Amino acid sequence: MRAAHLTRLGSPEDAISLVDVETPEPGPEEVRLRVEACALNRLDVFARLGHPDEEDHFPKQTGGDVAGVVDAVGDDVTDWEPGDSAVVYPIVSCGDCEYCSMGEQTMCPSYEIVGESRPGGLAEYLVVPAAILDPIPDGVDFVTAAAYPVAFTTAWRMIVTAGGLRPGESALVLGASGGVGNAAARIAAFLGATVYATTSTAEKADVLSAIADEVIDYTAVPFDEAVADLTDGRGVDLVADHVGQETWQTSIDSLASGGRMVICGATSGANPDLDIRSVYQRHRRIIGAPMGNRQEFRTVSRLISAGDLKPCVDRTLPLDRIHEGHRALEDREVVGKVVIRPGE
Repeated sequence: MRAAHLTRLGSPEDAISLVDVETPEPGPEEVRLRVEACALNRLDVFARLGHPDEEDHFPKQTGGDVAGVVDAVGDDVTDWEPGDSAVVYPIVSCGDCEYCSMGEQTMCPSYEIVGESRPGGLAEYLVVPAAILDPIPDGVDFVTAAAYPVAFTTAWRMIVTAGGLRPGESALVLGASGGVGNAAARIAAFLGATVYATTSTAEKADVLSAIADEVIDYTAVPFDEAVADLTDGRGVDLVADHVGQETWQTSIDSLASGGRMVICGATSGANPDLDIRSVYQRHRRIIGAPMGNRQEFRTVSRLISAGDLKPCVDRTLPLDRIHEGHRALEDREVVGKVVIRPGE
């Protein structure tokens, strides 16, 4: 089968190789998917560029957002048959610890991520545990199914479960043209909140104006100042920040008294300068909210099937143009998701 492997750190052209490898065989309680669509995430870019706190091992086969058709099943698989369409919940947990017992798969001490700690879907075929598959929701095509698992499940965790956003409240979403940011803005709007979204170009702002009440060009004005102007100095009830150290203090300064900042990443770094008094003196809270659990994934699936939420797909590309997708994502040229079609 064909697969896209990261063979070194570097640019997309230097680091990504299209290779022919043996098609994997499913073991007990596993299924093999013929991958119809796999979306790119920041995790794919980080894997190519390297992480300062992690040792790099090559080759890597990334891709956590996977939708496809069951091609073969291993022993002891009873719920899936060849020909079934499926979407992957990309967390593999132990199933036995206290956190798994509570349904909190991403709190499991030994959880793994498809496309990070185990092979991902940027290949023609992928073997995964049958337990992490769900049927593709009614009315949802393969591209849409691949566009929502990581971004929308993470965003639901941030905005709803952790952030507790309510109708009539206000939310500031940073980087709303990216995958998680765009999903967060759409979820906040669906909940009936006033949505403020940041982005960097007029073209992106035009797209975001369809889902946000106000779009802020952070390259033109500090976004905390813009929020202060737009809210008559009050600030917002919630900030969704996945950027990290470059924006932490500005995000906190954008909050109203009693506001919540929810975080799911540290794209710009993990060591922010922070005025602690700006948190406790204004009764503000900082809440960690990485990838959501299986129930949140299924909630998002139902809402997408019902048409209440809709992922934004910037472009689809065949596997042999994956370099182009990596480059566009790294250079922040997209709004929403880049989806790879390995079979094309």
